[in-house]
Amino acid sequence: MTLELRAITRAAQGQVWIHPTDLTLTPGSMNVLLGPTTAGKTTLMRLMAGLDAPSAGRILWNGADVTGQRVQDRKVAMVYQQFINYPAMTVYDNIASPLRLQGLPRAQIDARVRETADLMRLTPMLDRRPLELSGGQQQRTALARALVKNAGLVLLDEPLANLDYKLREELRAEIPRIFAQSGAIFVYATTEPEEALLLGGNTATMWEGRVTQFGPTPQVYRAPVDATTARVFADPPMNFAAVRVTGGQADLAGQALPVPGLADGSYQAGFRAPHLRLLPVPGALQFAARVDASEITGAETYLHLDVDGRRWTLLAEGVHALAPDHRLTVWLDPAHVYLFDAQGRLARPAPYARAA
Repeated sequence: MTLELRAITRAAQGQVWIHPTDLTLTPGSMNVLLGPTTAGKTTLMRLMAGLDAPSAGRILWNGADVTGQRVQDRKVAMVYQQFINYPAMTVYDNIASPLRLQGLPRAQIDARVRETADLMRLTPMLDRRPLELSGGQQQRTALARALVKNAGLVLLDEPLANLDYKLREELRAEIPRIFAQSGAIFVYATTEPEEALLLGGNTATMWEGRVTQFGPTPQVYRAPVDATTARVFADPPMNFAAVRVTGGQADLAGQALPVPGLADGSYQAGFRAPHLRLLPVPGALQFAARVDASEITGAETYLHLDVDGRRWTLLAEGVHALAPDHRLTVWLDPAHVYLFDAQGRLARPAPYARAA
């Protein structure tokens, strides 16, 4: 059950939605499509499913070319962020509906419905109707209806986006367990880097219709191949600053950053918001900053800073109600600084990533 995309593209009305893309997804794998809205995640999933045909390239399933095959003839299931259940049917009948369409024997349908309901922890709710369920239980019902088909490919298009925080956390914890037991290929689209890290597996970062990198999720996070990938895999977006390297040292906002072995020239330094700190750490670079705005989320605070004309964001634990124009000192651990060349390609990974 291997899915291969070979140089597929998608264009419509003179606009390119998906640039030439190659991907190979293996059986039993979790594959996250991570990118902002309009990055092309849903378009790519529709191509995988057969809902749309590629403008060029081929799609192979277990080595067989299925590029022109209708979605009805493929073993594909899809769950959207607007979860859809039949309100007049019980949970049992909702889950059973695709199997009845296949004309399976009643005993086989019953066995598969109960097995899937147990996997999704829905057994006590089988006689209820969707409107009698919580949001999380309704989404689990939609997921169960997708899984019960024994589809080789399950596509999940931001399936938790419309749930509240508690329900999202509950399902995020359960989904990897469900995937591990099914053996299907799962593709999960999200705009949230944290969700990609929680789900694990592989991640494909997407930007303006291109897959910028694909690989094991921790590897893509720690070693982005370019500045675009680093920007996608950071929330809030990665902080950047232009630097000049001379004699193995980079001038980062007036601070000397050792970069031994890197050729002299112009680069872009990048680091994530949690690695800019309010308290010093050994060997940290020190910067004078002015607060532009603070956002308190409860357990954390986002500080939007001006550092000598550069706009940086700091993410700190706890509540820090700092007024605009407040002056403070912030610290940056050099081990978490990436350097990208003039074309945006990774020139020097953050030292912590090489040690991880």
